[in-house]
Amino acid sequence: MQGEFPRFTGSAEHTLDEKGRLVVPSRFRERLGAGFVITIAQPEPCLALYPAPTWGAFCARLEAAPLKDERFRRLVRHLFAHTEEVACDAQGRLLIPVALRSYAGIARDAISVGTLTRVEIWAKERFAAHAAPEGEVADFMAELGLY
Repeated sequence: MQGEFPRFTGSAEHTLDEKGRLVVPSRFRERLGAGFVITIAQPEPCLALYPAPTWGAFCARLEAAPLKDERFRRLVRHLFAHTEEVACDAQGRLLIPVALRSYAGIARDAISVGTLTRVEIWAKERFAAHAAPEGEVADFMAELGLY
């Protein structure tokens, strides 16, 4: 099932325009498709763009959750209150809603990063602060048996 979803790699730096629009790199736009989802990426202080098939699979997992108590309802309420169905305009720009820009701390400078099944959008200064310490990535890859 995993093989059917688009994969995202690479990164790009951006400057949002005065209306809060970000130009989505063409390589990401192609994989995101005509309509996609923007949401908060908790626990990270950034946003995430999901292509419709990937978001649909996430929602299916959420709907199938065995525990649907008050915590579940709060999670769903919180997540979906901070989720929008979006599309890029003819110039490849994405209007990031004010509430989502505020959540992610994005004022002007941003970085979009392909992270396997989604694209994360970070405030430039937050991304730098969340970078992995030198050696940590290699150590974790070895721990996972990836090299």
